Amino acid sequence: MSDEDADDDTGSESDAGVSSSGAAAVPVGVKLGSTRTVIALPGEHGTENRIIKTLTCMATYEDALTGEEKILYGEEAAREYPDRVEYMLRSGLPEDADRAEMTKTFFEAIIEEHDIPANSGVVYAIPTIDNPTGLENLQNVIENSSIGLELVESYPESLCGSIPAFGDDLEAIDEIFVAVNMGSTNLEASAYRRGEQLSPFTTGAVTGNEVDRMIANYVEEETQGRVNIDNQTAREYKEEHADFVDFEPFTDIIQQPGGGSHEFTIERSVMDAVNEYLDDAVDELANTFLPELANDYMKVYQLALDRPIAITGGMACIPGIVDEFEERLSAELNRDIEVIAADEPDIAPTIGAQRIAARLVETN
Repeated sequence: MSDEDADDDTGSESDAGVSSSGAAAVPVGVKLGSTRTVIALPGEHGTENRIIKTLTCMATYEDALTGEEKILYGEEAAREYPDRVEYMLRSGLPEDADRAEMTKTFFEAIIEEHDIPANSGVVYAIPTIDNPTGLENLQNVIENSSIGLELVESYPESLCGSIPAFGDDLEAIDEIFVAVNMGSTNLEASAYRRGEQLSPFTTGAVTGNEVDRMIANYVEEETQGRVNIDNQTAREYKEEHADFVDFEPFTDIIQQPGGGSHEFTIERSVMDAVNEYLDDAVDELANTFLPELANDYMKVYQLALDRPIAITGGMACIPGIVDEFEERLSAELNRDIEVIAADEPDIAPTIGAQRIAARLVETN
């Protein structure tokens, strides 16, 4: 994937990325995430990416006239059918055959609606999870999709998410560094040595979903039991209001079961939850992952901590979390640590995957 590899390609530049039909293959990056699915492909003018982002959920309903089963996905499904919407990748992977089939149906609906070309080279950003059955199910979804006729590859999500953090091209592939994926279902960490993944670490104990549950519990405590919110509302509070720099208390209104409404103000619940999350994440990295990395690859450990740590994932989108993470990890390790993130950490893995796809299509 380096420039040197591209120079060694025996095909002419005009033939690079051209399928047997004669049309140039389109490089596509995909992340099938537990909360959101993101797809990146070249825009209409080829100068910037077209980004497709939707909730990873679907609902089916029966057409009132024909009786035909219809499918809704994403925000529309969550809004209109909250009672039976299915988040098929809540654990990060399709756990069984039924969820794999739902994921396939969901993915094909996105492909069709957004006219993603079959003649494409597709790179998938894959979570680092020790779940052979789930990974096999996801592989089946990927291999049986209607896109990626030119090529299909997968790379670790934390590597893909680090690529936009390190620069405008594929500089991260030539680096030695640590990447941390702050996702909804897992906290992942890995070291990378010129693209090679070392000492992958995953825990489900520190997650964005757990933050949502904590926020819901803390709201109930803060309002002395007068307000109960679901996890979906708690996630919206987190995404809209969590801020390590300029958090401000906010007011919401709920409808009372017997009629009328109740207005309440949240001052502590959201930030208490995200502060606990960050402390736990730092503890896992400093006291579990990094010692394991040092034990397995001491020289890589030493070199990596002299380079920026890249963070990605939905939790990395909280304003100020990069600086706060840097400060807390530096204090825990008793050394200066630099932390970086892409401008949009939640879509960074897809952007990175699309850049890899573009290079592979070019050199294929």
